[in-house]
Amino acid sequence: MKASLATKEPQWIKQWNKDGLYQALQEHNKDQPAFILHDGPPYANGAIHIGHAVNKILKDIIVKSKLMSGFRSPYVPGWDCHGLPIEVQVEKKIGKVGVKVDAKTFRQKCRDYAENQVNIQKQDFIRLGVLGDWDNPYLTKSFDYEANMIRALAEIAENGHIEKGVKPVNWCFDCGSALAEAEIEYQEKTSPAIDVAFAFDSNVKVHEAFGGVESDQQAAVPIWTTTPWTIPANQAVSLHPELNYALVSGHKDFDLVIAEDMVASVMERLQVADYQVLGVTTGQTLELLQLHHPLYDKQVPVILGEHVNTEAGTGAVHTAPGHGVDDFIVGKQYDLEIYNPVDSAGVYLIDTPMFAGQHVWQANKTVVEALQDAGQLLHHENIRHSYPHCWRHKTPTAFRTTPQWFISMDKEGLRSRALSEIKQVQWIPSWGEERIYKMIENRPEWCISRQRTWGVPITLYVHKISGELHPQTGALMAQVADLVEQKGMDVWFDLDDSQLLGDEVDQYEKVTDVLDVWFDSGVSHYCVLKQNEALEEPADLYLEGSDQHRGWFHSSLLTGVAINQRAPYKQVLTHGFVVDQDGKKMSKSLGNVISPKDVVNTLGADILRLWVASADYRGEMTISQEILNRAADGYRRIRNTARFMLGNLNNFAADDLLPMDECAEIDRWAVNQASQLQQEVLAHYNEYQLHLVFQKIHHFCSQDMGAFYLDVIKDRLYTCKDQGVARKSAQTAMYHILNSLVRLVAPILTFTADEIRLSMNQPQHILFEQWYTFPEFEAVSDSRWALISEIRQLVSKQLEKLRVEGSIGSSLDAAVTLYLPEDSHQLLADMSDELRFVLITSAAGVQVWNEGEADHVFSLNDGSQAGVTVEKAAGEKCIRCWHIRSDVGVNAEHPEICGRCVENVEGAGELRRFA
Repeated sequence: MKASLATKEPQWIKQWNKDGLYQALQEHNKDQPAFILHDGPPYANGAIHIGHAVNKILKDIIVKSKLMSGFRSPYVPGWDCHGLPIEVQVEKKIGKVGVKVDAKTFRQKCRDYAENQVNIQKQDFIRLGVLGDWDNPYLTKSFDYEANMIRALAEIAENGHIEKGVKPVNWCFDCGSALAEAEIEYQEKTSPAIDVAFAFDSNVKVHEAFGGVESDQQAAVPIWTTTPWTIPANQAVSLHPELNYALVSGHKDFDLVIAEDMVASVMERLQVADYQVLGVTTGQTLELLQLHHPLYDKQVPVILGEHVNTEAGTGAVHTAPGHGVDDFIVGKQYDLEIYNPVDSAGVYLIDTPMFAGQHVWQANKTVVEALQDAGQLLHHENIRHSYPHCWRHKTPTAFRTTPQWFISMDKEGLRSRALSEIKQVQWIPSWGEERIYKMIENRPEWCISRQRTWGVPITLYVHKISGELHPQTGALMAQVADLVEQKGMDVWFDLDDSQLLGDEVDQYEKVTDVLDVWFDSGVSHYCVLKQNEALEEPADLYLEGSDQHRGWFHSSLLTGVAINQRAPYKQVLTHGFVVDQDGKKMSKSLGNVISPKDVVNTLGADILRLWVASADYRGEMTISQEILNRAADGYRRIRNTARFMLGNLNNFAADDLLPMDECAEIDRWAVNQASQLQQEVLAHYNEYQLHLVFQKIHHFCSQDMGAFYLDVIKDRLYTCKDQGVARKSAQTAMYHILNSLVRLVAPILTFTADEIRLSMNQPQHILFEQWYTFPEFEAVSDSRWALISEIRQLVSKQLEKLRVEGSIGSSLDAAVTLYLPEDSHQLLADMSDELRFVLITSAAGVQVWNEGEADHVFSLNDGSQAGVTVEKAAGEKCIRCWHIRSDVGVNAEHPEICGRCVENVEGAGELRRFA
């Protein structure tokens, strides 16, 4: 039973495919209760990485453990196929839409590209030993999925959650589109940080608001910002109504209005050492006083907002409703213009004074220069800070206020219902509950519209004058969905609207935006679980990486509640990211990437699967070549345990089994240990504690079996009569143990378990079996065998010491006398001569402990003292069993073997009561 996993595993896969293993298992378990693990779709772009492998292997282990627990546990894999990354790849090959190719051709090329990527990734996942309905995966680009997305959107709209609004959204200038919260990641960025003076109009008696103090200088409100490019869009300056503001003199150009708590820090930043507080008032006192825009000939008001704080800046906030969420909200309250002078590519519109045609990132510099020339720049420095970036392009984003479609969080109580549903779900680890709860609690409206080509259209008709949705929106979307199911999403763009709208066609216009890709995957519960007869909704388990609290878990929860008023899952399991031995994220630039394909082509997929199972997925999962080599060592321990048993069960079948009560006590002990192991391992499988599954199995194979039981029974297996009771007793125990062990490792070591099954001459795949049922038998004394195991280790150390010294050769050269406390003596006294087989010595005896009698003294686990005396065994060496015994040569016909071996050769075979 050689390993050679890398070369043999593909042969098993080929055989499983030929046998239709997945379909046969589903048929076999069709009448069992269901356990549904719903696959979160990976993105169909690029080769799989180690994170993909971890995710798919974890899912496969759980699905297989549920199969063996008696569940119908189908696994339908899926792929996310729309969105910008695929667009970018296709653009590289055929150019941008409207430049070198029309939209319809471009969409088909995207569809073809996604199909190719799916096929590549599919083969890699299959190579990992992941069993699933690979011939019928769900693809978000398939016509039926696209149609069901539209139906899901229709239900959400019918339930009152969809609205159109002009709101600030995160915008990627490279995408040319709005981004969802889940598409934003924060990275370090260097930005210009400036303090800008907004001077009060000369007619404003601002000093009177501070108690009528006298000053010859003009007063101004300084603001601090790291986005100078938004200054042209400024419509106001916000103060907190309840904060105290100080009027501070000392600056050469202005008396400055600064939050009282920030005066010292602001004046230090402005390098004004000699300053004086002239007076203090609240922000509310200054409401609606007029300020000069620092660049344009216009006035802007002082307004009040609860979003203002004293954590950074000056206590006054530059307010551009076209470029910020808080600004937008407070701007609506004061009926300010929602002014956005920046186009979708990040360029100022042609009617933007001073900066028309400039890109905003380049305009940062020119705005600063213009403020300097205008005498309104108080301070300028560059700072390094955390800033939102597009997760695809890794480029900075900006808030732009544009017309978009949203799923409202509060209009119909979506937020409150979702928060309630979170508490009904079991989150594994438990911290996941608080994490997603806070995200839902604080998230803004969900912008679901994108201004892209490769995506499912938002199939809505909007009245040209009122902007209201068509009153028959649900019915119209149902008709569109039926058409899309036949011909794909191009139907919407090609459709003659009069076919649906009739005489109303001139009153309505169609929406051409496409849906956010998080909506695509977020409605998979509707498009897959609800539609596939083999599946059920809600799913028993969603399992993805920890980033999906803001991604798939998040979008699935919101759409599930919006459609069904409940979460689409009962349990959510989160695993961490894979890092190298130094805790660094896998990165090509760092050269620390470990490809799953490289691992399976060298070590084999079972080694990778064992590493996944052994790692505690609740945190970061560390991988390196050294760690994989350790996993290979652990694999060999498990494999060699099975190999030893298989080798000694050759030609042994169920008909040869002895009743367990007739077996030697050590055999009954070993079977009992295996039974306890199985109980513990099944509990860990049920709790998804796979690292504990591995630990328990590995300890059992290396300690209980390898270091003890299998070592002890070698004598019986190699020297006792072939068909004798003593040998059959050991074989009976191994038969039960191996039948349990092969099942316990099957979800993890999927290839090796099948190989063991074939070596056991079992006709069907091990996954058709459920967990092993052990025979009932009279319990053995745990205390006796715990003591024996302890003493064996202590005696072995002493024997090894004597062997190194040269006093003995092997342990069979020795005769051992144990000196034990009374209680321990009673446990071992009746073992008589059989104790030598446990200690692997030629003779062994037990005496009651007396001070000074033993040559070597040691302490037992209970604190009591014990001892051992080792002497050279008396007699001759039996050439058959290698024991040194006094009865060697007693039988004249066999002058070179001992009496025990004579019985095993000529007689009925020896009997063993204990070992």
